[in-house]
Amino acid sequence: MAHNEPQVLIVGGGPAGMMTGLLLARAGVGVLVLEKHADFFRDFRGDTVHPSTMEILAELGMLERFLKRPHNRIDAAEVDFNGRGLKIGDLSHLKMPAPFIAMMPQWDFLDFLRDEARAWPGFALRMNAEASGVIERDGRVAGVRLADGEEVRASQLVIFADGRDSLVRAQHLLPIEDLGAPIDVFWCRVPKAPDKVGGLRGTIRGRRLIVLIDRGDYWQCAYVIAKGRADEIRARGIAAFRDDIRAAEADLPGLDQELPDWDAVRLLTVSLDRLTRWHKPGLLAIGDAAHAMSPVGGIGINLAIQDAVATANILGPALARGGNPDALLDRVQRRRLLPTRIIQAIQRAAHENLLGKIVGGGASGKPPLVLRLFDRFPLLRRIPGYFIGHGIGQEHVRNPAHEMLTRRS
Repeated sequence: MAHNEPQVLIVGGGPAGMMTGLLLARAGVGVLVLEKHADFFRDFRGDTVHPSTMEILAELGMLERFLKRPHNRIDAAEVDFNGRGLKIGDLSHLKMPAPFIAMMPQWDFLDFLRDEARAWPGFALRMNAEASGVIERDGRVAGVRLADGEEVRASQLVIFADGRDSLVRAQHLLPIEDLGAPIDVFWCRVPKAPDKVGGLRGTIRGRRLIVLIDRGDYWQCAYVIAKGRADEIRARGIAAFRDDIRAAEADLPGLDQELPDWDAVRLLTVSLDRLTRWHKPGLLAIGDAAHAMSPVGGIGINLAIQDAVATANILGPALARGGNPDALLDRVQRRRLLPTRIIQAIQRAAHENLLGKIVGGGASGKPPLVLRLFDRFPLLRRIPGYFIGHGIGQEHVRNPAHEMLTRRS
């Protein structure tokens, strides 16, 4: 496979891009993944690997190797609502290979996918390769132009998996529908008391809403704010921000040292949107490039992986035969659009009926009925656990590892 013209060019080395590259190479397709950064290290990205993703890894024969990498396990969720503790989710009863959420930094997950993908001779990855424009030939997208002027072409298909800042979006190559979002999120690292029980927990105090994700010896903290209030909060100073965190969660020793200034805090501008068409001749968008998700539920990585599996299942055989995949691209969108719509509808309802109201006007003293029911009846906690574990429209590898006839090099 020549690096300047693989069969499939994948723009973006995130979860969707790396998994698609791995699966297509496994199917015998020549693939080149372009990643604009020098490495995968990005702090405060999604770190939740859900059971549905680990079931994919099990089908590929990779789960045991994946779980040998450092990670934390979460099989329950709780929320502190104005001082009342509520248990709201339980994954421990799932009949799946890994009935828990694996908390692993996204860069470790991507390193793992890269290492696994390199076992297949058709896979190649280029770092420091930022796409700046598309190349068209005979009415089809035929490749991309890099920021340094180099042209990289593909003989069959260009897949854009380059996230919510995708070139597809920036250059208006496909139409998009904005669903709106009333929140943004400050991400930061906060200290955890040595005797504190880990897991996934939310805390609501009036207008203050934070989510703490166990990362072993510290919490990864999401501080939810009303859309557009970031500059106002920054103007009050980092000390006031630390006081707001303490007002929601008092037991954070060493917070002054952990958050000395605003350089230790990252802003995630929350978007909720989707392309109304995911493809054009020679081009397919998947993952966040096709649908920007809210951080609600930590579903982003896992939805991207499901897109990748559907893409490989639908397009892999035709690509391996050297055929033109254009007639199949709409099948990928139709396969994945309904799960996207359902999940975004759930996220939008959570924005409008809970999160937006809390950060906009404050929470009343009494938790919502649904949270009280989950807390009171343990069996009901399995319902959110099931949907977190399986997702919506769960995909499966068409040729699991034990059925593969192709041998790895």
